[in-house]
Amino acid sequence: MVFRVLAYTRTTGYRHDSIPAAVEAVRALGRAHGFEADATEDPAVFEASLDPYAAVVFLSTSGEVLTPPGRDRLAAHVQGGAGFVGVHAAACTEYDWPHYGELLGARFDRHPALQPGRVLVEDRGHPATRLLPPVWEFTDEWYDFRTNPREAERVRVLASADETSYEGGGMGADHPLVWCREQGAGRVFYTALGHAVEAYEDPEFLGHLLGGILWAARQPAAAASDQGA
Repeated sequence: MVFRVLAYTRTTGYRHDSIPAAVEAVRALGRAHGFEADATEDPAVFEASLDPYAAVVFLSTSGEVLTPPGRDRLAAHVQGGAGFVGVHAAACTEYDWPHYGELLGARFDRHPALQPGRVLVEDRGHPATRLLPPVWEFTDEWYDFRTNPREAERVRVLASADETSYEGGGMGADHPLVWCREQGAGRVFYTALGHAVEAYEDPEFLGHLLGGILWAARQPAAAASDQGA
């Protein structure tokens, strides 16, 4: 059964050059894995019914991107059973809306320079991480967060950053990077990865993103041979 996701890419703060590649990657994953992906930067879309969408994906959004009615619609949509997926700068979004920080699990604080590092996969029982290596070499900005979502016991941490593998980390030995949580009847997945265009050409990252979308939308996980675009 085909389902639909909404990829939202509005920015009122920093705008990532990788956004077009991210949108095309989600669309390609949809074509390969049986879902349709609509993309928009129009906040008015959230003022109408979101019922057609099994999941909403914030792809490196930044700043205040929703109207008050749109905020209410999104909150109700997830609370009622839909999925929410935040990618990279989704954590730099809606600082003026307290519910959004609770929904996502943590807010962006700072990051060091783009550089190679290591992702430590803690939980391979999730579709977004089950096919990743235990230690995943990757290049990204290695976001620090204002609070540690693990300490609040609000999230299931799936992967963390190894701060000994790069320069400039600010969270210490416990640095969650990828997590998921429940919100009412809905599901929330967040990955801090996805800064660069090259990420959306990386089969492991694409499988990671696909697993998060499928989980949030309550769809069966893709088989190992089907991962990526």
